[in-house]
Order: sequence, then structure tokens, then C-alpha cells
Amino acid sequence: MPIYIIDRKFPETPGEFLQTAPEGQLNMAESCTPKAVKKLRWTSLEIGLITIVSLLFIVLVALTVLFVTQNGNGVCTTADCTRSASRIIENMDPSKEPCDNFYKYACGGWLKKNIIPETSSRYSTFDILRDELEVVLKGVLERSDSVNNSALTKAKLLYKSCINESTIEKRGGDPLFKMLPIIYEWPVATDNWDREYGANWTLEDAIARLNERYGKQVLINFFVGTDDKDSNSHIIHFDQPGLGLSSRDYYVCTGPYEEACRAYELFMIDVAKLMRTDRGLSVNESLIAQELAGVMQLEKDIANATDIPEDRNDPVLLYNKMPLAVLNTNFSLVIDSKEFNWTQFANKIMETVNITISEDEPVVVYAPRYLTKLRPILENYSPRDIQNYIVWRYVMNLVAGLSRAYKDTRKAFRKAIYGTTSEAAVWRQCANYVNNNMENAVGRLYVEEAFAGESKDMMDEMIAEIRQVFVNNLDDLPWMDKETKKAAEEKARAIRERIGFSENIRNDEYLHNEYKDLSYNVHEYFENILKNLQYGQKKRLKKLRMKVNKEEWITGAAIVNAFYSSSRNQIVFPAGILQPPFFGKGQPMSLNYGGIGMVIGHEITHGFDDNGRNFDKDGDLKDWWTTASTERFQDLSKCIVHQYGNFSWHMASGQNINGNNTLGENIADNGGIRQSYQAYLNYINKHGEEAPLPGINLNHKQLFFLNFAQVWCGTHRPEHAVNAIKTDVHSPGEFRVLGSLQNFPEFAEAFNCQNKSYMVPKKTCRVW
Repeated sequence: MPIYIIDRKFPETPGEFLQTAPEGQLNMAESCTPKAVKKLRWTSLEIGLITIVSLLFIVLVALTVLFVTQNGNGVCTTADCTRSASRIIENMDPSKEPCDNFYKYACGGWLKKNIIPETSSRYSTFDILRDELEVVLKGVLERSDSVNNSALTKAKLLYKSCINESTIEKRGGDPLFKMLPIIYEWPVATDNWDREYGANWTLEDAIARLNERYGKQVLINFFVGTDDKDSNSHIIHFDQPGLGLSSRDYYVCTGPYEEACRAYELFMIDVAKLMRTDRGLSVNESLIAQELAGVMQLEKDIANATDIPEDRNDPVLLYNKMPLAVLNTNFSLVIDSKEFNWTQFANKIMETVNITISEDEPVVVYAPRYLTKLRPILENYSPRDIQNYIVWRYVMNLVAGLSRAYKDTRKAFRKAIYGTTSEAAVWRQCANYVNNNMENAVGRLYVEEAFAGESKDMMDEMIAEIRQVFVNNLDDLPWMDKETKKAAEEKARAIRERIGFSENIRNDEYLHNEYKDLSYNVHEYFENILKNLQYGQKKRLKKLRMKVNKEEWITGAAIVNAFYSSSRNQIVFPAGILQPPFFGKGQPMSLNYGGIGMVIGHEITHGFDDNGRNFDKDGDLKDWWTTASTERFQDLSKCIVHQYGNFSWHMASGQNINGNNTLGENIADNGGIRQSYQAYLNYINKHGEEAPLPGINLNHKQLFFLNFAQVWCGTHRPEHAVNAIKTDVHSPGEFRVLGSLQNFPEFAEAFNCQNKSYMVPKKTCRVW
């Protein structure tokens, strides 16, 4: 959706200024006689005075016209104000009392008129903006106008291959069958695996091939990333892997997770049956089910060995640096009497980018407990069992690139996890896929089509103001000592902002060089997927010997979101989020501060939440806090953990929010709303009160909170709510509103809430 910007022009409607000027006045020069001209020969002083008076008159007229245009009877009546008022009124429910439950008051109208689409697991303000952004992407990717940039041409070709359903249908599962031998095949979906592959199979090879070629992390998560303690360098990391189900909690396979487990197993079985059928092999359903039951049991064991999220919240405890050789000693693995060689494993992956790894190579181990538990697990399974699991975890994601028969094997699984009963339109899936894989090329197309760059100056100013509020507020924190406050101020002032998009995407040569190693075939979508996986993984692995480029953007432009990078100490606001209700150059500043202003404060505060506070101003994992300030921070954080942990979410069968896992986001929300509101008060002190919006009997302080809340209007399907409460580090939108405003006395003051009301609890929490 484009950002709406209204240019303010003098009115041209009957009865207003230009039409009321005397007719002869417009032709004054033609009516002047020589005598009249002579009379105009005044002194320089007279001419100067007349000029000044004339200029003052023009300014007065202009201000009058502007006032009439914007204010009418003291009310803002511009197109932006009218649109904003209409949206706010439509979304709210004025029959609710704001002090009883502000979320219901702010979002009640939205909840009544919005139904979750069958294709969606949730529906929210964010999702609506993303849907509208996808429409823009569809337009630019399908447009047939010629472009001189090869990267843009490739993006359009990739999109075309994705929506080429007839070709995809004709090919069935053949593209998958052709690539499986590269990764030692899927035993359950072929005959004679033990004879053809089993004798030469090793775990190092099996995992490394998936990793080096396609970046797939199974059993062992090997990746190249920024060194937490040296943010200018890259280093090899070893970590626990992701799982087929959403979290380790699902593998109890009882209660709210029973259906998901059953659907997951059926998903495996159906894909294996379909593959054997398409290959002309016999199908014995009971044998397939029996073999894949072993895969499910292996994954349960792996899930139980992984650390729970609460044990992974502290980056200091997570960071374990050691020479690669230590892994052979401390985390030995034996599979079918064969010793796993960690050095050989690392070299098999890195040789794809011509990098050799020695035993002295420094690495970081994020999950030593998991790696210790992995050995006894693998000893209970055969190479065939392990290979079945490894390939399944890869295949389950690839079926999306095959024919309808393969895609349909996911239906029950997607319903159990997300609650959806149908998939999004193919063009939506394809627009997102191309955006995710060619974000700079698609970002260029999006920016040229829909982004008004004039908003950057305004964003720069808002960021500067909100950052200054954060710094000023440090003086009001009794729990933090002077030494830590000084370091906090240095870090806050060192935060670098990125707004809209990287200028590089406007450079044809830059885009060409970025995607020069990619080539697509319009008739081979599946192979195009594999090319993207290989391209992305090689790009990541090559970074091992490169210095971190902190000027590089961490996201594309066509994204409705915002980010903070602790290793870069950088906040990013892509073009996609710089639109109403978050931001609009013409909408009232109360709404801008309640929308994007809160997001700015949120991202700044991430640098000082339970995770970000461990990184210094340069992005290095370093303890810059005194012991006393650390202890007080942790005490104040416990208050927020307890507060949010007591919120019960009816959409997730009454389960409570996990206050520990959502702590960082909750701290950021609370800091963001405080800083942005104070910055808005500073704005009106400097610029004066804003004109009221039409049709709303609310002042702009109240509208600030209303727009903030309406950003989080949304609803979930029960299945997705159960998923989100275990996997999402954000609290549900309802509690992001209630929690942060309950802790903010200025909200209660704005709406005259009494002490006994729900929005004014006896105990409040504050960190920043």
C-alpha cells in the first residue's frame, strides 16, 4: 500500500481566496497609464515599506488559507485527517469503557468486522498491511514493461516460474526424485537403500551434504555467523537444530498437541506413499507406517534433548568458545560403530567455498548440553533410521515446490498447527517467495512503485527526539548507578538508524553483481528453489574469512516490520512499515508518535532488554554494567515476568503467557510507549496543540494511545494461538496493549481512570 502524502495547495473552489480577488486586479499592468506610472516613482524607503507590508499580507493570507483548509471550525479536515478519523472510529468500540479494558475499547470495532480468512492462521493490522504490500509486489512482478536491469528481470522470471502451475503439475515429483541421490536418498521412498547407499553412508557426509548444498540444519546446526564477542568477525557456530513440529512441547503428543502429532506422522506417510507410487514402486502402507514411526520416535528423543527456551535467554551463558578439536573430545558421537569426526564434518561443509578448517579453528558451541545428550540417542538407531529422519526434515519443506498432489499432503498438518483450511493464492505465495529470496531486487521494484522517500527526514527527526528522551530518562532511574548510566548513554547515542531502504538497491551495477551467479528457468521452479538455497548457503559460508560489514542492511525494503541488531547496534525501519497507521507525513503527529514513534522507542529499548543489554555500544558481548545495577535490573525484570505471566489467553485454551520467553519484547514495549509519549509531549510544547480530528471527541493525547493500541488489533485461530504461546517471543497483541498501558500512569491520566479500574493495577512495573 502506498504511503499517502497530501500536498497542501491553495484552494481553488468557489467562494475562496483566488475567486474573490477583484477581476481588474489581475490585469493591473495593462490598465496603467503614463500618468499612473509616474505616480509610482516613490522613494527607496517607501518602496521598502510597501514591499514588507505586501510580504506580510501574503504570509497572512497564506496562513489564513492553510488554517481554513486544515481547521475549518478548529477541526483538521485534510484528506489525511479525515482518513485517520474514519479508520480510528471504525476500529474502536465506544460502548466499552477505556479504563475497564482499553484493548476492547480500541479494537472492539475491528474485531467485530474482521474475520480470519480461511488461508490465514491469524489476522491483524500487520497482516492487512502485508496483504496490501503483496498486491503491490504482484503488480510490479507481473508488469511486462522492459527493464534494463538483469536482477529485476531475474526476479520477474523467478516469479513467473512460481506461478507456472501447468508446468509444475506436469512434472509431478520428478524434480525431487532427481536430486535425492545427491543426499543419499530417502530410504523409505526407494528400494535397496541398504545395498546401494548403506555401506558407504556416514553421518558426517549425510548431514554435511544437506548443509553445504542447501543450508538445511538437521541433528547438528552448523552455521557461520557474527562472533558475539568480536562483532567485526565471523565464526563457526554449533547449535541444536530446529524441529519438524513447532516446539519441543508438541512431542508429548497429548492434550492440545495430540492432533498435531498425528497429523505430522500422517504427513510423512502420505509423502512416502506418493513418492513410491510415482516411482512405480510397491506401496505397503503398514511397513511404511512402521518405519516412519521410528522416525517420529527419533525426533521425540531429539526434541527432549534440546534446551528449553528459558535456558537459552542469556547470551553470556550461551557463548562457549573453544578450538574445533575439543568437540572430538567432549562431544564424541558413534553411529554404527563409526566415530563422528567433527573436523572432517566441518571441512566437508566449508570445502564448497574452498575454505580449509584445522583442528585449531575457533568455534562457538551454543548447545553443549544437547550435543552431550546426542550420543546415547543416536546409538539407539540404525543408519537407515537416521537417514530417514534427515531426509524427511528436508523433504517436508520441499513439497511446496511440487505438484498439487504433493502440496495436499500437508493439509491436515497445516490445519493442526495453524488452523488453516486452505492455502493462500498462488500469486501471494510466489510474491512472498521472490521477496524472501531476492529482497534487494524486489525492494527496488517496491520502492519505485510505492514509497515516497520524503518521509526519511521526518523519521530522522523522530528518532533523534525519542533517542534523546531515552537518554534524559536515564537520570530519573534510581536503580541505575552513574557509571552504568554513562555507558548506557554512550550506547544509546551510538545506535545507528536505517530508514526506508539501502541506496545500493538503486545502483544497477550493485544489483547485477549481487545476483550475477543466479540464473532461472521459467519451466523449472523446483530447480530454481534449489539454486536459491545453494546461492544463499554459499553466501553465508564465504563470510567466515570476511570482516563483518556493519553498513549492510539486515533486511529488505518491502517488509512490514522493524528490527534491532545487537551485533550492529542498529535499528532498521524498512519502507514497508512507513505507512498508516504507523506513519504518514500528513496524518496527525499524535498518531505518528503512537504508531511508528512507539516502534522507534521499542527498537531502541531492545538494546537494553534482557538480551540486548549484554552487548556494548560496538555490538560486542561485553559486561558494561556494575554488579549492583545488574542485580536491580534483574529484580525489576522479574516484575514484568510475573505481570505478563499472569495474563491468561482465552484463544489458547486459557494458557498463560510465558513471561520469561516474552520478557525482552515486553521490556521493549514498555520502554517504547513511555519514550514516544514523552517525545510527543515535547513536540506539542514546541509546535503547539494539534487541531482535533473530525467526528472524534478525543484529544490528541488520547488519540496517541488509541493509535498505539489499534496497531495491535488482531485475532488468532485456536491452533495458531497454542503454537504462538510456545514459540513466539512476543506477547499476543491484546496483552502488548494492556500490559504496557497498565504500567504507564500517563495513560490513566489521559483517560481519567480511577485507581480501582482494571487499567490501573495496584502494582506497576518499570525498567526503562
